[in-house]
Amino acid sequence: MGCDATYFRGTTLAAATLIDYETLELIRIKSVRQKTRFPYIPGLLAFREAPSVLRAIRSLKGSSYICLVDAHGLAHPRKFGLACFVGLAIDRPTIGVAKSLLYGQVHGTQVLDEEGQQIAQIVQLPNNRKTIYVSVGHKISLKDAVETVRHCISPNGPIPIRLAHEEVTKQKWQLKKSSPVS
Repeated sequence: MGCDATYFRGTTLAAATLIDYETLELIRIKSVRQKTRFPYIPGLLAFREAPSVLRAIRSLKGSSYICLVDAHGLAHPRKFGLACFVGLAIDRPTIGVAKSLLYGQVHGTQVLDEEGQQIAQIVQLPNNRKTIYVSVGHKISLKDAVETVRHCISPNGPIPIRLAHEEVTKQKWQLKKSSPVS
């Protein structure tokens, strides 16, 4: 499963995808729109996105899955990013996958916290110079999280998250087209 969220004029758009792990084919996708109820505050993304992301995930009615979240998990200044929040709420193995570093020091392909503990692994996208940061969200080891992400990776990122991102982008453009110009 993968999930992502975006915003448009006070509305949060979130999508969740259910993917067959072996074939990486899309089984179902659900999206939700709801009023954004929390302001943007750096480091507190979970309070802004989690209600919509969780609603999208729960609408899929999946029973056995690992959830990939377009956000950080333990690689967060408070060591509890959106991926941790989502994982705890759904009580499923959850992985944070982020496009940029929010917290920690890079040592080779590892991201370490202030105590020198590894909190994320840098993974290079195939046929691309871009990297992503994989961190534990909930109920999974970092080794298994990296292995899972590598299994479903494409040049544009992990397929479950990429499909969720495409869905929220499509929803955003539909809102923009139907929205009166102000």
